[in-house]
Amino acid sequence: MNFMNRKLWIIGGMSLALGACAAKKVAPVRYSLGLASADYRDYSKARVNICDAEPRTVADELGGVNKLLTDFLSSTEQVKNPHSVDHGRAVELLQEASGSLGKVLDVYQANLGAVGKCGYAKSGAFPELTKQGRELVEQSRARMEAATQLLAVQEAQKKWLAEAPEREKTARQTWCAKNPEVGSTDLYYARRFADGRTEWLFCDGHIVQSGANGGEPTLVSPEGLSQKDRRKVKPPRYLEAAQGYPVEEMDKQPASIADLSKPAPAPAPNTAAGGN
Repeated sequence: MNFMNRKLWIIGGMSLALGACAAKKVAPVRYSLGLASADYRDYSKARVNICDAEPRTVADELGGVNKLLTDFLSSTEQVKNPHSVDHGRAVELLQEASGSLGKVLDVYQANLGAVGKCGYAKSGAFPELTKQGRELVEQSRARMEAATQLLAVQEAQKKWLAEAPEREKTARQTWCAKNPEVGSTDLYYARRFADGRTEWLFCDGHIVQSGANGGEPTLVSPEGLSQKDRRKVKPPRYLEAAQGYPVEEMDKQPASIADLSKPAPAPAPNTAAGGN
């Protein structure tokens, strides 16, 4: 091999080596969720072995994604508590995450599995980073799945509340006389809220109510009832009518994801406990 050919061979070899090194670099993707952000790389999509990447770069990436997932879990912790001041923000963050976090978790889980096969996997901070990463991925997936179901139930509960007056009106028009007589105990509609509160509505305006904790039902009279009409009211008969209303035919507010697949009950006929 003459000098010129040797020089070209060396230059060509160096070019191939440099090209190989360049091919191992994977551009980071910046992912933002709420106020947190982190860089991650999809090594599998780029067909690059993560073990060929700079260990420090990989460690920084694992630490950054772990922090983002930790912040996500902390910020969505109150999603099941509608009375918390943080509930609204938790719902917003979960809605934001629903369209994007799943993909990041898939890529990150694959990266964690690949890192375990690298020569540096058991050195430095890598054991703790990968252990924490796997736990956070599992917890984040569980939070997302539970939140998806929870948000679906909450949306169904709002819809149920918004449409309840129309269902009540329809039942009243179906089962009540135009001018119902006070004391007749004609029961036309019953509903149970997700927290267990129950109401039985009577054509003459009376309501039997029971609390969320299953206390004794009580009778509530309509306002403006005259003394003459009050004498017609026999509370035990209203309570008896309420107890006799079929539970399966109550208008129930969804309380769980399983309730969303149940068909709405058909309006039940009025229930009277003895008439006048």
